[in-house]
Amino acid sequence: MAVTAKAAELKAAGHDVIGLAAGEPDFDTPQHIKQAAIRAMEQGKTKYTPADGTAELKAAICAKLKRDNGLDYTPKQVVVGNGAKQVIFNALLATLNPGDEVIVPVPYWVSYPDMVQIAEGVPVFVTATAAQGFKLQPQALEAAITPKTRWVILNSPSNPTGAGYSREQMRALCDVLLRHPHVWIMADDIYEYIVYDGFEFTTPAQLEPALYDRTLTINGVSKAYAMTGWRIGYGAGPESLMKPIASLQSHSTSNACSISQAATVEALNGPHDFLKTWVPDFQKRRDIVVEKLNAIEGIVCAKPEGAFYVFPDCSALFGKRTPAGKTITNSNELMAYYLEEALCAAVAGSAFGMEGFFRISYATSEKALHAACERMAQATAKLVS
Repeated sequence: MAVTAKAAELKAAGHDVIGLAAGEPDFDTPQHIKQAAIRAMEQGKTKYTPADGTAELKAAICAKLKRDNGLDYTPKQVVVGNGAKQVIFNALLATLNPGDEVIVPVPYWVSYPDMVQIAEGVPVFVTATAAQGFKLQPQALEAAITPKTRWVILNSPSNPTGAGYSREQMRALCDVLLRHPHVWIMADDIYEYIVYDGFEFTTPAQLEPALYDRTLTINGVSKAYAMTGWRIGYGAGPESLMKPIASLQSHSTSNACSISQAATVEALNGPHDFLKTWVPDFQKRRDIVVEKLNAIEGIVCAKPEGAFYVFPDCSALFGKRTPAGKTITNSNELMAYYLEEALCAAVAGSAFGMEGFFRISYATSEKALHAACERMAQATAKLVS
């Protein structure tokens, strides 16, 4: 968001900045979902709702989880929040005591560690290297678990890398967690539908029923339905967990927007044909960016399984000097150089806990992606040893 704000400032000053920072689809919310919101307003659905979500939306969420994931939940096991982010935050705040540990695979979505610390927990970082496909390894997970471990957070496909765990890889992590019954699993599935090359999405409670009673499955409509501004996310888990999460929310924000909830009922229950166009478009953009970034000397970019991000390695450019004579020593400085020299806004890997990389969101037009990669290639070529 900070990078996007800086890019907006440059745009306002008349510069042709290409934004590659925001984790937001460039598609519009599908028309049938917007129409559902209009109907809700016309029908007077503009009042407070139950703090943890309307009965209609909870029923739609339960139906979705059964239909798509083979998971059986009752409405009492579901909480609707102001985005998936709030549900994650409330879950940590409702469950962590001072000193409790939360295993956070690195690279991570920027908010995970801060939310843990706000709840007086301790984030325990476990690095998943590029050579490991940016995926938490079973041995590393096992080694990180202590008697103080309360949660492990699993985000697949991932922000910032787009890495997705195959069934076999998720199975191996589940096998470790079966041996540690005091550890709860937070499955952040927000990019569930945005996967490529025949990748089969799976979530822990679906794969291992024995983990069902200690898994919080998180999802929402921001990414797959292009509904970022509608602010609707949800969590499903054991009632003993969902009740305090709902209680906490009732004393903070209370209910999510009633109109957004009505629109989300239509999103979950209605047609998903738009994904048949969107996902191939995202995949085509991914392939463009991966190919063009790998053609830039000093940058190595893996091909992700899902989401709409790439996380290229730029460490070979460290130590090089800009035309102004400044030495690039880290990813923040490289991104500042790209913003100034190439007018391209991307996010330094340090924001995600992994120096030597940077994140590009390819949720923008092919034309913009071609132009951005060309600009970065030209700017990189100006760096000297």
